[in-house]
Amino acid sequence: MELRFHKPNPGIDEQIATLMDLADIDANRDIIRELIIASLKCGQDARHRGDLKMMNSTLKEMRYTAKVFGPYRDRLKVTIFGSSRTPSNTLLYDMAVRFTRQLVKNGFMVITGGGPGIMEAANKGAGHENSFAVTIKLPFEQTPNEIIASNPRMIQYKYFFNRKVAFIKETHAIALFPGGFGTMDEAMEAMTLVQTGKRNPIPIVLLETKGDMYWEKWMEFMQDYLVKDGYLPPADVDLVTILSDEKEAVKVITSFYRRYHSMRYVGDLVVLRLKTRPEEYVIQALNEKFSDDLVPGGSFETRGALPEEEDEPELLELPRIIFPFNKKCFASLKAIIERVNS
Repeated sequence: MELRFHKPNPGIDEQIATLMDLADIDANRDIIRELIIASLKCGQDARHRGDLKMMNSTLKEMRYTAKVFGPYRDRLKVTIFGSSRTPSNTLLYDMAVRFTRQLVKNGFMVITGGGPGIMEAANKGAGHENSFAVTIKLPFEQTPNEIIASNPRMIQYKYFFNRKVAFIKETHAIALFPGGFGTMDEAMEAMTLVQTGKRNPIPIVLLETKGDMYWEKWMEFMQDYLVKDGYLPPADVDLVTILSDEKEAVKVITSFYRRYHSMRYVGDLVVLRLKTRPEEYVIQALNEKFSDDLVPGGSFETRGALPEEEDEPELLELPRIIFPFNKKCFASLKAIIERVNS
């Protein structure tokens, strides 16, 4: 029997509805129906047990991720990346402790990989009550640090790709300290997702101690090869900020949310939800500076909530700036938000 997502499945749909009734599912039944159909189609299509095991683990890990993070949706969070090999008696370790301690004072929670080194320092600065950890099962090296080991906000993953989703999806900013392959991978992942619009703009700060030059040398490579040879648009290096002062890094992150609250797309429109109503001169400045980033004939406007936003009732009263973004340079979208904040 060929199962369909968007057309009726006689007999099957009735059984699925009965199953949802038995499980007391009364919300989002259309999506739950498709999840069940997808599972059935997996049974029809996948002949290799290994494929099914991967799909099964992925769904279970994503389900548990949503459960753990769900109660904290209204809290701003910062994901911290960095080496698990950073010793505890180093300036870099101490910087990570101070950095996350200041983030918590400004109302943020912290997400780490839950291991030693920079991850341990970040959890130590944030404290038990303000820490999340998304750990990974590895044959060596990766064991939970003592701050997070018994924390109910610790999640262990089998697959790196699921873990990455949690790191990026649940955060409102990213801070990277020096590290190895993993840190480089996480830096590029974050930049790629923001660059391509697969992740809404967020602050990405790269921290190093004074005189270290770790990220400065990294940026030299980006400029001398990626930008110079045409592999990377010049504006995209502005997606990150390199700093050697943790207080300045905290300021970059908190300033991004001074007025800006959140954003979403409604069709071809970008909807910026704000904490305070924008003045008329702000709209005028946006139309003058960023007109090339709009669909021809479009403009920035202040509006109330659109009908399509009724699925987020808690945000309906927030003031909004709405505009038809041309989606050509997402570094410009970040710059628009920063201009609104300033």
